[in-house]
Amino acid sequence: MSAIRLLVLGAVRQHGRAHGYQVRSDLEYWGAHEWSHARPGSIYHALKQLAKQGLLHAHEVAPSTAGGPPRTEYEITERGTDEFFRLLREALVSYDQKPDVRSAALGFLVELPRAEALELLGERIRRIARWRGSVTGHYLPEDGPGRLGHIGEIMHYWLHTADSDAAWTQGLIDRLEAGAYTFAGEGEPFVGVLAEGQENPYATGERHPDDER
Repeated sequence: MSAIRLLVLGAVRQHGRAHGYQVRSDLEYWGAHEWSHARPGSIYHALKQLAKQGLLHAHEVAPSTAGGPPRTEYEITERGTDEFFRLLREALVSYDQKPDVRSAALGFLVELPRAEALELLGERIRRIARWRGSVTGHYLPEDGPGRLGHIGEIMHYWLHTADSDAAWTQGLIDRLEAGAYTFAGEGEPFVGVLAEGQENPYATGERHPDDER
C-alpha cells in the first residue's frame, strides 16, 4: 500500500476542496515529510494521478497571486471517498512493518466511528499474533538468536517489533475504550489542517514548480 495515496486523499477530504500547496503544507505540518515519502514532487504527482483515476475532481480557478497559470483545486469524489476508507481500514489491520502506512492511518483514525476503529485495531492484534506464529514455527525466541548465527538477529528483531506493536495497539484500544478523542458522529472533530493563509511552522522551504498552482 502507498502511504502517499492515503495521505493525499485524506488531506483533500479534510479540507473539502484544496489546492496542491495546501495539501503539501498539511502533510508537512503533520511531519509526513519526515516519516514517509511525502515530498513536494510526489504530492503533486499523486494529486494529478488521483484526478486522472477519478478519485479527485480537479477545478481550475482564478490565476495565482504570482500571476501564473490558473490554480488547480482538488475535491474528493465519491469513488475517492470509498478508496480513502478502504485504504484506511486496510492500513489499520495489516501488519506489514511499514511505519509510514501505519502512521498515515493513525492520522485519520477518528474519521471512523469509534466502534469500528476498536474492531479494526482488535483485528490488527489478531493478525500480529498469526504473523508471529508463522515466525516462531521456525524460530523460538527462548532459543536465542545465536542458534542461527547472526541471521537469527533478524527474526529476533521481527518478534521484538511485533510484540511492541501488539502492546502499543492494545494500549491504544484501552485509551479509546476509556473515551479518548472525538470520533465520527460524536461531535466537533479535531481540526488538524492549516487554514488558508495560516503560517506553517514546519514548512521545509523547498520549492516546487507547482507551488503557485
